[in-house]
Amino acid sequence: MVAQETLRLWPGIAPGDEGLSLPPEQDITTPEHRTAGGRRITRIGNVTVPTLTVYPAPAETNTGTAVIVCPGGGYNYVATDIEGTEICTWLNSLGVTGVLLKYRTPPRPGVDRHVLPLQDAQRAMGLLRQQADRLGINPARIGIMGFSAGAHLAAVLSNNFAARTYARLDDADDLSCRPDFALLLYPGSIRQSDGRPNPEVTPAAGPTPPTFLAMTQDDSVGVENAIVYYAALHAAGVPTTMHLYPTGGHGYGLRDDGHRVTQWGDRAAEWLADLGLLTGTN
Repeated sequence: MVAQETLRLWPGIAPGDEGLSLPPEQDITTPEHRTAGGRRITRIGNVTVPTLTVYPAPAETNTGTAVIVCPGGGYNYVATDIEGTEICTWLNSLGVTGVLLKYRTPPRPGVDRHVLPLQDAQRAMGLLRQQADRLGINPARIGIMGFSAGAHLAAVLSNNFAARTYARLDDADDLSCRPDFALLLYPGSIRQSDGRPNPEVTPAAGPTPPTFLAMTQDDSVGVENAIVYYAALHAAGVPTTMHLYPTGGHGYGLRDDGHRVTQWGDRAAEWLADLGLLTGTN
C-alpha cells in the first residue's frame, strides 16, 4: 500500500493554535507501552500540523467510496498504525479509499478536548469533497470511521456539521462536511453519568448518518458508551447496526488477538455492502 499524497489541512497555523508555543510532533512510543497482536502500537504526539494522507483504492476495484479514518489515543496522541494505516489497508481490500486523519493532540489549555479535532475533521471532509474527482472518489460516498477517542470524534462530526466551527478559508468550506455514513469502534466519552449521550454526540432524526458500532463487554472505557449511543440513534430513527462481544478489551484494531471481536471487519464489510457502498464506481 502506497500513500498517494498527504494534504495539509490548514494553509497556515491551525485555528485556535495562534500564539501558542507547542512542542514538535514526535513518536512518543516507548518499550513500556502495551502492544496488540504481539506488535508495538505507534503513538504520534504533539500534532500541530494536522493532515490527511490518502491511500487510494486499487484502480481495478475502486468503488468510489472513501472513509476518513480517525485513530484513537485519548485525544493525547494518535495511534497511526493499528487504528490508521492498517485500517486503510483493509479498506483498500474492499475497493474503498482510506484517508488517514492526523488530528491535533493533545488538548490545548482551556479548550474542550474535542473542539480542535472537530475543526480538523470538518475541514478534512470539505477538502476531500473538493478534491474528490481528482482522487477518484464519489463525493456522495464519503464516510468517517473512528477508534476509541477517534470514534468519539467521528460521532461528534456525525452530529455537528450544519455550520463550520472556524472562519471560512476557501471554497472547500462551502461544501458539506456531513459524513454519508459512520463506523465507530470501541467509542469512549459518549455517555454521561445520567445515562444520556453527551451534548456533542446527541443524534437527531434525519441528519445523523447511518452508523455501525462494535465493542466488547469487558472494554475498559465501558460498553455503556456504545449502548447509550445506539439507544439514542435508535430513538432518533437513525439506521444503526451494533455488534457486542463478550471479551477483547480495548484498542485492538484489526489485529487478531484470539478474541472474536477482531472479526468486526467482516461484519463492517457486510454492512457497507448492504448500504450499496461496495459496488459500482465513482
